[in-house]
Amino acid sequence: MTWSSADRCLERRKEPMTRTLEAAERRQVTMPNIDKVVVVTGASSGIGQSTARLLARYGAKVVLGARRKDRLDAAVKEISAAGGKAISVAVDVTKRAEVEALIRAAIESFGRVDVMVNDAGIMAIAPIEALKVEEWDRMIDVNIKGLLYGVAAVLPHLLKQKSGHIINLASVFGIKVFAPGGTAYCATKSAVRALTEGLRIELHSKNIRCTMISPGAVATELPEASSDEATRKNLREFYKSVLAIPAESIAKAIAYAIEQPADVEIDEIVIRPTAQDF
Repeated sequence: MTWSSADRCLERRKEPMTRTLEAAERRQVTMPNIDKVVVVTGASSGIGQSTARLLARYGAKVVLGARRKDRLDAAVKEISAAGGKAISVAVDVTKRAEVEALIRAAIESFGRVDVMVNDAGIMAIAPIEALKVEEWDRMIDVNIKGLLYGVAAVLPHLLKQKSGHIINLASVFGIKVFAPGGTAYCATKSAVRALTEGLRIELHSKNIRCTMISPGAVATELPEASSDEATRKNLREFYKSVLAIPAESIAKAIAYAIEQPADVEIDEIVIRPTAQDF
């Protein structure tokens, strides 16, 4: 069969039209509708703040908690200006009373809490022989006890509601030990793994989901927590070499876990740069 020149002209006109329609269809893909109240610790920067911003765009009412109230207030202002609903609460997760006040504020403002994202954490890297005992204490207080305080504050409300979701930020360093340097930090993140799996086993029969997010190198302030300048320099170089991914990549993983139907539990997501070995 041969085509006339008119047929060819018609076909050429169809091609750009088809591409335009396909592009329009892609643009019309609906965003998740997360109509939930979500509390996020560590929300003054990095993964915590990116998560709060993204979930607000998806329709969640977000409660941002962290120590740096000025940063929280700035984030809440931006979320509100974009049509989202958010409040900020100054909280030090190492102080149980302040974490309890964070949950109370969420309930007073929005009537309930559906999701608790325990993101607050620090990563103080140094060889064990440097004996950075104060930094060990701080990581235990924030990474482990702070998480447990979050669970203790929110769990009674989730049990009363007979539903809820606890999301804990672990790390790839909780899967594989990074040493020398990361021994103490890896221990705290291994603890987060154990705690999250234990919570899942204990709470799934109560209709409470538990999810562990284990990020690799993410472009945040986390590598700057070490007091040793040589360590900070090495971490900067490592993050640069593996092309650390943006915090919003982790936020999207968290949103994915939250948006699943109530009978689906995403137990763990490991997410890292493609170039990162471990």
